[in-house]
Amino acid sequence: MTARTDAAPMDEDGAADRLRATIARRLRDYRLDLSWTMTQLSGRSGVSKAMLSKIENAQTTPALATLARLAEALSVPVTAFFRGLDDEQDMLYVKAGQGLDIEHRSSSAGRVYQSLGRMRFPHDRLEPTLVMIDRDEETFPLYQHDGSELLFVIAGRLEYCYGRRVVDLSPGDSLQLLGEVPHGPGRLIELPIHMLSVKAVRSGG
Repeated sequence: MTARTDAAPMDEDGAADRLRATIARRLRDYRLDLSWTMTQLSGRSGVSKAMLSKIENAQTTPALATLARLAEALSVPVTAFFRGLDDEQDMLYVKAGQGLDIEHRSSSAGRVYQSLGRMRFPHDRLEPTLVMIDRDEETFPLYQHDGSELLFVIAGRLEYCYGRRVVDLSPGDSLQLLGEVPHGPGRLIELPIHMLSVKAVRSGG
């Protein structure tokens, strides 16, 4: 009994230390990303420099109200301060066939767009989607978006339009492109077509 009683406070202390260290690291990273001094963050959040120093040096665990003021000043969600507390949160696993079907401009019968998930801020810059085309019934629109995109053909064959260029894509082929240039599937040569699309976009915050 004694051994178990002694072990519990050590586990709790360890958890508290990890929490303080995680919040300290996140706060410092977000502040430095904006090139702010502690004085600037203090002025924007209403949290004193002395308290900011204690938080960034993992000397105290801030109250939720304090974190809320800091989150608002830094334009991040409160939960952003806890990212990395559990290393398992830094991995996103989607089993085959369990992606989330999403509505898309060209969604229709025979065209499925399946989101493969997106990690949480500040690691949410990648937007992977599985594109499955089983029918050739309508013309695809051309897309434009921020950032860049990687396409990898898993099955099928198609012509892919990029600006004024047309690229013939077959299984194993990949294409990297700028999102601001109009792009999208053209002639569908061999169905079904399965493609992995990974957009690299600005972090949503």
